[in-house]
Amino acid sequence: MTDAAALPGQPRGGVLSGPATARAVNVLAPNASAMTLDGTNTWILAESDSDLAVVVDPGPLDDIHLRHVIDTAERAGRRVALTLLTHGHPDHAEGAARFAELTRTNVRALDPALRLGDEGLEAGDVIAVGGLELRVVPTPGHTADSLCFHLPADRAVLTGDTVLGRGTTVVAHPDGRLGDYLDSLRRLRSLTADDGVHTVLPGHGPVLDDAQGAVEYYLAHRAHRLAQVETAVEDGYRTPAEVVAHVYADVDRSLWPAAELSVRAQLEYLGEHGIVELPE
Repeated sequence: MTDAAALPGQPRGGVLSGPATARAVNVLAPNASAMTLDGTNTWILAESDSDLAVVVDPGPLDDIHLRHVIDTAERAGRRVALTLLTHGHPDHAEGAARFAELTRTNVRALDPALRLGDEGLEAGDVIAVGGLELRVVPTPGHTADSLCFHLPADRAVLTGDTVLGRGTTVVAHPDGRLGDYLDSLRRLRSLTADDGVHTVLPGHGPVLDDAQGAVEYYLAHRAHRLAQVETAVEDGYRTPAEVVAHVYADVDRSLWPAAELSVRAQLEYLGEHGIVELPE
């Protein structure tokens, strides 16, 4: 058995649902799969002395889960006052409209199509609810609309699918772009170096207690995969499917369709930067 402290980001063991920091509680959605790991992490955020809470990523359209989130907040003496989305993938956002109906809250997101209410989310926004402060950090790459939320009081960042608690994420081409994703990882690295962030509250998987280590691992992993894809193309593997079969041969084949999205993003990046010449 591998010591969790030796793994990238130092993932916490034990049950995923429950308190993670002084201000963050996770309610795990029942949608586990190869892509969603243990399920979607729905985060309830609140100051200890406040009766108001913010919920990030209500998750799938599952009434039992959505009501469980509300019940969890209410058992702590809190009312959900606002709903936020890290991005629009269904496992994070499909239940948002129903959750807003149940809680009578607005939904704020970067993508206008996902919003309910007059306010969206933009880079640099500061969200203040019941004394809680969240700062919006733009992190496109996994998707064009991906955001993270910096929780300064807990020295934590909620990363959605930009950084996971286990494994690595997909650059969901064509909406996701590798260049954007690498810039986003560097932005998160700056949060760890300049703003003292040490905890990652991910959209899937366990909490990570070494945010800087996690981000450095992601950057190194991306550089390694990019080099592998470049070599594969030079060796004559031309289509995304061919590159996946060669580069991701050690990965479960059920994940190859997702890997192909990342490969397409990597091939686009290599072509745009003139590193490899791709066929039309």
